[in-house]
Amino acid sequence: MKKIIELKNISKSFDGETILDSINLDIHDNEFITLLGPSGCGKTTTLRMIGGFEHPDKGDVIFMGERINDTPPHKRNINTVFQKYALFPHLNVFENIAFPLRERKLPKAEIKEKVEQMLSLVMLSGFANRSVTSLSGGQQQRVAIARALINHPKVLLLDEPLGALDLKLRKDMQQELKKIQKSTGITFIFVTHDQEEALSMSDTIVVMSEGKIQQIGSPIDIYNEPVNAFVADFIGESNIIDGVMLDDFKVRFAGHIFECLDTGFSKNEPIDVVIRPEDVDIVPPVKGMLEGIVTSVTFMGVHNEIIVDINGFKWMIQTTDSVNINEHIGIYLEPDAIHIMKKSKYSGMFGDYSSFSNELDELSKPGGETEE
Repeated sequence: MKKIIELKNISKSFDGETILDSINLDIHDNEFITLLGPSGCGKTTTLRMIGGFEHPDKGDVIFMGERINDTPPHKRNINTVFQKYALFPHLNVFENIAFPLRERKLPKAEIKEKVEQMLSLVMLSGFANRSVTSLSGGQQQRVAIARALINHPKVLLLDEPLGALDLKLRKDMQQELKKIQKSTGITFIFVTHDQEEALSMSDTIVVMSEGKIQQIGSPIDIYNEPVNAFVADFIGESNIIDGVMLDDFKVRFAGHIFECLDTGFSKNEPIDVVIRPEDVDIVPPVKGMLEGIVTSVTFMGVHNEIIVDINGFKWMIQTTDSVNINEHIGIYLEPDAIHIMKKSKYSGMFGDYSSFSNELDELSKPGGETEE
């Protein structure tokens, strides 16, 4: 795919605080790319940099091969849909969508044709004469998207546009946005802090933390092969355990030696092991590689979410098996359930589910400390 945007060594600070720290990112034609991370990670600043609403302190923004650091937003072939849709309340649906075309003084017949095409695209045919203030949140969002797309920008920026919607409508709109992106062929750059949203919609996910890009990859790669403990914890639930890579395909953690699928580490290298809760099999204790005591069981509808104390470390397991609190169980891990990560600054910060335990009140200590 052809590169249409390149961010080269972009840095940005506000009031002496570094928001973006020398980030590099390539964005391709016809790509649905999501910038994902917690509040304050720099994702919205990155989006605003691409749109021209912020300027980098260092580095270059390249669009279609040209440096556009000083190009104002209205002269970039890039449009933005904000979380607050910024519709004109005094104009009806038709006129809101037609506004960019009227600014260009296009003929009335052409405006009518293009607006009707957009109304059809966002499934609002028949809504042309409605007041935008009478529309639901999802309908208002569709109007904002239609208005942003009517000039056929090369890139559409979406800054948490689903944040104000209820859960069901949000899921519906995730699918609609993906369909719209595929049917138009326009590159969508989407900002969210919602991991499920990113996994379900994106071709490419860019995981950010503390002004740095932690990992870039497909949803499957990001989920199955996180590069460090931050990514593993932020994308879904993960048990993250200290381990030692004994040799290729062989790792020791939790007092047991396991076979795995990973290679390329030094002998006896300290590493982090990530195991997704759904990849743990519950077996009778005598058949288990590890054994533990169930401390919590939560019914989640499709599965049970259980917390198991294994030698003082609280594991999360998602299972359709029925288990009881205080039950002694074994767990079994297939080699492909074990993922090895390099140690990082995030090692030791995530992965123990003590805070999910029924014993939380016993763990709390004065001053907010908890026992390990």
